[in-house]
Order: sequence, then C-alpha cells, then structure tokens
Amino acid sequence: MHWLDRYGYSLNLVSVALWPLSLLFGLAARARRFLYRQGVLKSGGPGVPILVVGNITVGGAGKTPLVARLVELLREAGYKPGVIGRGYGGQSTEWPRYVAADTDPLEVGDEPVLLARRCWCPVVVGPDRVAAARKLFETCDCNVIISDDGLQHYRLRRDLEIAVVDGFRRLGNAACLPAGPLREPPSRLREADFVVGNGAARNGEYLMALDGETAVNLRDPLVSAVLTNFRQCSVHAVAGIGDPWRFFTHLRQAGLRLVEHPFPDHHRFQAGDLQFREDLPVLMTEKDAVKCRHIAPDNGWYVPVSARLDPEFEEQLLKRLGMIAMAKGVRRQLEAPARRSNPNPLPDAAPSRGEPDGQEIAGHSGVSGQQGPAELRQGAAGVDLQGKPAGLSDPRRHSGDVGSRGPTADG
Repeated sequence: MHWLDRYGYSLNLVSVALWPLSLLFGLAARARRFLYRQGVLKSGGPGVPILVVGNITVGGAGKTPLVARLVELLREAGYKPGVIGRGYGGQSTEWPRYVAADTDPLEVGDEPVLLARRCWCPVVVGPDRVAAARKLFETCDCNVIISDDGLQHYRLRRDLEIAVVDGFRRLGNAACLPAGPLREPPSRLREADFVVGNGAARNGEYLMALDGETAVNLRDPLVSAVLTNFRQCSVHAVAGIGDPWRFFTHLRQAGLRLVEHPFPDHHRFQAGDLQFREDLPVLMTEKDAVKCRHIAPDNGWYVPVSARLDPEFEEQLLKRLGMIAMAKGVRRQLEAPARRSNPNPLPDAAPSRGEPDGQEIAGHSGVSGQQGPAELRQGAAGVDLQGKPAGLSDPRRHSGDVGSRGPTADG
C-alpha cells in the first residue's frame, strides 16, 4: 500500500506531524498559480480550444476514461479532437512523440497507448505539453485539443478546465503533500469550469459512472465473456492503477470471488507477476493489459469500461466550447463524419467501440478514517443519469468546499 493511501486519507499522527510542510506546499502552489494568472510566468498554446482534464489529488481519479468519452462526444458534435499527455514513466529519448496503437508503452507510458487504441484520434505526448500541443496542431488534422492530466501544467494555456474527483475517497484528509494527497488546496476546485464526480457527486458537481460487464481474453481479443461467467470459481484480480481497490470492488459487485493482487500505479509487469500457484482465471484492467498482452497467461482477461456522463454536463460543455471555438475561428462540420477504422490497429487488437480505459472502475467502499460523503448521488450500476445535477446551474460555481471535512491546508 502506498504511504499516501495509508496516511493521506485520514487524520493520524504522521499526517499531523507533516502538516506544517503541507501548508508550505499549498502556499507555493497558490503563489505559482498567481504568477501565471498575472502574466509574470508565461503560458502558451497553438491557438485552438484546449480542454484540460485533471485533478488535484495524487493518483488516479478517472481522468483517462473521461478523456476517451470526451473525444467521442466532440467527434459526434463535428469537431476534430486530438489528445496530448505527459507520457508518464515513458523512457523515450525524443519528445514530444506521436503515439500509435502499437507504440511500446515503455517508451511513452501506458495511458497514451490505451487512448491511441481506443479513441481513433491523434495522440502526442511529452513532458512539455505546450510543445506537444503545438506539434499536434501543426502536423495533425485537429481543431480541439484535450489534455489528459495537466491541471497544474500552467505553461499550457487552457480554455476549459474539467477537474475529476473520486466520488468516494474524495480529497482524503484535505491536506496538501506530504501530509495528504493534494497537489493544490481544495479551493482550487472552485476555479475549475466543471467538476466531475467519479462514482458519486456532491452539490455543484456532475456525475460520471463507469460501466464494464464484459471481460476480453488477452491472448485472443475476439473472445469475450460476461463477468458473471466467472462466478463458478475464484479469480486472480490484478490491478496496477491509482486505486486498485476500486477495480476489486467492481468485480465483487459482479458476484466474483477474488484473490487480490494490487500493484503500484504504472507498474511494469513481468511474466512472474502473473504466474500464480492456483490455476485460476486472471482478470486485470485494460490499462494493465496494454503492458501485459505479450506476457499474459492463456486464462488472462481484461475488463474494459466506458464512461457514462450526465447529459446536462455534456450539453453545458458543448455550449461553452461552441462559444470558445467561434471566438477562435474554429469551424465544426454540421454532420460528424462516419467513424473510421483505427488507423493504427494492432493485429490482434479487440474491436473497440470507443469504451475508455479501465484504470478506474465505478464503486468503492471508502477508506478507513475518511468522512462519509454528504449529499451524494450514487453512480453504481443501474443509476439514472438523466437528472440535472444538484446545486447551482452555473457550472463555474460550486457550493462550498467539495473536499472532505476536517482540517484543511486551504487555511
């Protein structure tokens, strides 16, 4: 278990001892953002609308599934979206880099490869997101750019910010690093254009639910099975993502009995990681499957998920984007083009329907010591997403502190 999972989601002696450092961290984060907003530190971009999808917590909150759904949504609305990312963990010696469906995840990171396989759009990654965005705009046919993560990458000038919050873990003990899991103080969420709650949403947030009830065979992606088919025996559940317990909970909700194998986020799997004494099926997330396809056992499977968004959120986002695109001279097609086959398919890649990354699965039982979320709208299986999110109608405004209760580094 990562030390932040142990100490960052409750009040304990370790987090209290580190509290002074977290106050300094939060102050530095605020000062840096202030300098960018005042123009002392310069930001830039290619001149087309840029949407940043990020979070203020360390670890996964559901950004990549949301990015995949946004690509689909924008394409349906007649835009030509492209995606940029950092390429976290990539060992490439040349940046920025194009990412194709068959690019080695060790070179560019696992999430960009997953997005390239699932989104049918250009993907460029690099530590300098401004350079990545310019390369994407100058060399690819796209007129809207989505940044997967990068809420704190202020050198990239953005037009819309979408902050994702884990609907159940929320903001932990609401302290900045190193006492808690926050990259910025909780008040930062009130400055985002939209806040999306993954699995559950509070007032002023929009709900996102993740669906995934089918497993795909790693050796033969043309073979699939519903999760309920695995109820006859126990299964090995493997997850190297930000919150492995979310994936495990999802499988349990399908009625499966698990032997859990959590790994750190972005773990580089070896063949030995997937070899167990019990000859049982091995189920993993799609994000992990990107790295494990060539070392997977015969009974290895991955569980892809798709994001379901509040229709009100999609409507408000398209309205805001339409005004920004008009101001920037970006024109969209009146009729979205028919979806083309993946231009860079892997020979044995499963037929994709646009479902996004499996790194975050809906449903979580919470973390010990954490305040239970108030005024939640659940996003588990079977939820009705047709209702308008509670709270103020203006998506730029959010009611109060959307983080967990208790002492905060927000002062």
